[in-house]
Amino acid sequence: MNTVMNDAEIVLWVRHADGRWSARTVWVVVLDGEAYVRSAFGPRSAWYRRVLRHADTEVEVAGVRLSVSLQPVEDLALVQRVSGAYRAKYGLSWPGPVESMNAHEAAATTMRLTNVGQVPQLPA
Repeated sequence: MNTVMNDAEIVLWVRHADGRWSARTVWVVVLDGEAYVRSAFGPRSAWYRRVLRHADTEVEVAGVRLSVSLQPVEDLALVQRVSGAYRAKYGLSWPGPVESMNAHEAAATTMRLTNVGQVPQLPA
């Protein structure tokens, strides 16, 4: 089972073709024990395009970096559920950004984090 990431944000590290790593802070939501992220800028985001080209990817949670895989979510019902999770988790504090995250362009970039492993120090 994937790590349940209840933090408001995680740091997503993506390797460039030249070997450098770049970091982006992203919002994460969890449904049924699976973690999901989206590109706030839709497919224009450089990190998102690198991930689609199978760049090495890691997440940093609670000071621990772990290799992960990101798989695009094509199930429209699941994408809608992820949108609901974004509304529930971030909507009261960040209503404008949440609407942007749930707009079609960003929602189309929904990805499931897989192969995350366990981070024992995270709260359940």
